[in-house]
Amino acid sequence: MKKILLLTAVALFAFTTAQSQEFRIGAKAGLNVASLGGDSYYGGLGSLGSRTSFHIGGLVEIPLMGKFALQPELLYSSEGSDWSFGTLGDNTKLDYIRVPVLAKFYIIEGLSAEAGPVFGVLINAEGNYYNADDDFVRGDAKDIYKSFDAQFGIGASYRLNMGFFFSIRYNKGLLSVNEEYEVDGYRYNTGKNQSNVFQLSAGYSF
Repeated sequence: MKKILLLTAVALFAFTTAQSQEFRIGAKAGLNVASLGGDSYYGGLGSLGSRTSFHIGGLVEIPLMGKFALQPELLYSSEGSDWSFGTLGDNTKLDYIRVPVLAKFYIIEGLSAEAGPVFGVLINAEGNYYNADDDFVRGDAKDIYKSFDAQFGIGASYRLNMGFFFSIRYNKGLLSVNEEYEVDGYRYNTGKNQSNVFQLSAGYSF
């Protein structure tokens, strides 16, 4: 009987503690500074530079026990890189629908640290590739990049009392985004490059 009462008390405490936080819905947008980390193209020659773009979407914050919360998001995130090799160049554009699922811990009121997996589905890709005639061309490159991607995100947010918030986050790629392809017996896109992105965001939640 004592064990049942103790478990009931713990459950009630957890419930009331969770309810002390607020369930929130919000929207956010901001700056992406993205790059493809890992192997460089053409046997390690050239350089993979950063590409500046944006992200936009919505989120919900679900209170858990104590100072913890869960924050799933749904974002449109434009990523990729700028690549240079002599006179050649390749501004690779990779557009994803991203679903971060982040655990949040409130350090003090308004200030939280966050970390968790970030899943992605590729919806658009533009870049340079070799076509069936073995010509180096630019265009729709979705077939030479994988449709699914995963990152690990870590960052922090600060929310003002009126609902506006600001956040900083770094998403480290966990999987290679490249999809190998073959033209005239030669295999291209064989490097293993991950999509990494640094994000600065502003938003509003209520």
